Amino acid sequence: MSATASNNRRELAHRENDGIDVTLFWNEGTSRVTIQVLDSRSGEALEFEVDGRAALDAFNHPYTYAATQRVRSLTPSSVPATR
Repeated sequence: MSATASNNRRELAHRENDGIDVTLFWNEGTSRVTIQVLDSRSGEALEFEVDGRAALDAFNHPYTYAATQRVRSLTPSSVPATR
């Protein structure tokens, strides 16, 4: 992801429960909607694109959607700082 693309990325929603952080992003430049899931207990992180019409459902049930999407595993250094 280029610096320009990451600058256009907006956090739309975030939630945390039991060490699992889920964030819904929208990229203004590309109109792409992505879900990022970070598991602080296992250190695993993933991100996947989702159709905007299903964004809220994917945000609420990310593992269900991740099973049917092209998922990108993230390393800790590739996780963008959002806060």
